[in-house]
Amino acid sequence: MSVEETEGTIREYLDALLHGGDFAAFFADDVVWTTMETGDQIRGRDAVRDFIIALHSQLFDASPELGNVAVADGVAGLEAVFVGTHVAEFAGVPATGTAVRLPYSVFYDVAGGQIVALRAYFPIAALVQQLRDAAAAHA
Repeated sequence: MSVEETEGTIREYLDALLHGGDFAAFFADDVVWTTMETGDQIRGRDAVRDFIIALHSQLFDASPELGNVAVADGVAGLEAVFVGTHVAEFAGVPATGTAVRLPYSVFYDVAGGQIVALRAYFPIAALVQQLRDAAAAHA
């Protein structure tokens, strides 16, 4: 894919993600999400979509604050901040109502106008520690 095609796919995906559109329509059927800190993988359009929805609206009331987006032929990188409130049990920590802000990055592989892989550099350990600290403070 050209840089322009890659950028168009990513920009449209991010617009759908931020504005309640069908962002999963930009995923290949066999898309793979990898959380780089843990190595955990989620495979398939529906499973990746469901994970993103759960993270942003079921486990947290959250949204990303987008930063820089860099695009090359078939690949894109995003810097963002995860901003939200902890509203349901996550990683064994019951809902705390804690406000969280965590910087993260995602790299996307794009082929044929679809996202085929997402590699999330998301600080899970830091997030869990914030939640545990908040839970301990409220105990």
